[in-house]
Amino acid sequence: MTSSSHALLDNATHRDLTVATGAGAQWGDGVMGCLVVPAEFRAVAAHYPIVFRRDPETGRFAPLALFGFEQAENLFLADARWDAAYVPLAHAVQPFLIGRTAHADDVPQVHIDLAHPRVGAPAGQRLFDETGAPTPYLAAKAEQLGALDAGWRATPAFLAALEAHDLLEPFSLEVPLAEGSTRSLVGYHIIAEERLAALDGAALGDLNVQGHLLPIYMAVAALGRFADLLARRSNA
Repeated sequence: MTSSSHALLDNATHRDLTVATGAGAQWGDGVMGCLVVPAEFRAVAAHYPIVFRRDPETGRFAPLALFGFEQAENLFLADARWDAAYVPLAHAVQPFLIGRTAHADDVPQVHIDLAHPRVGAPAGQRLFDETGAPTPYLAAKAEQLGALDAGWRATPAFLAALEAHDLLEPFSLEVPLAEGSTRSLVGYHIIAEERLAALDGAALGDLNVQGHLLPIYMAVAALGRFADLLARRSNA
């Protein structure tokens, strides 16, 4: 497992700290996918397949964007850049994360993982300027963290609605390999389109009022990105 060292970010201790902003496996981008939240499904669906994975211990589902078909495979890394106009929030915010106190009503704090490979890069972005004020880079990351936090809070209700309407079904995909064989992508669920189409007006209206219908349709649309991901793999 990758080690981590989380610390509350402050402009005294971390005044001169820099963070690398490029793309590459050396910066922690060599991953198969990441968690996503329903509020970003429209942006995610333009580039990545969206699937759902069940935690074997808790039984709860979580939505993910896929960047590849096997561990450490990110098909969106190309020539030290990320070859997509949108990077999902949970990955884009790294090495920053939300920190909370014991009181739920307290304002969330910005923490940083000091052990993350992006931290301390000589040519990286500074987090604070000469006066100790947050740089535009840090301000943008804090805004992304806020959006991600709001998305996490809304996700359980979305997933509960999917399960209540039985809208998730197992999914598998045969992935061609270079030598001519195939491997199976298994262990994921997708939106059950037939069951979605069979919902009555009342159920659809309820999902719409709760704000769940749009991300559901975006998750369905995102399945079209599997063709793009397969093309990236064959061209890699």
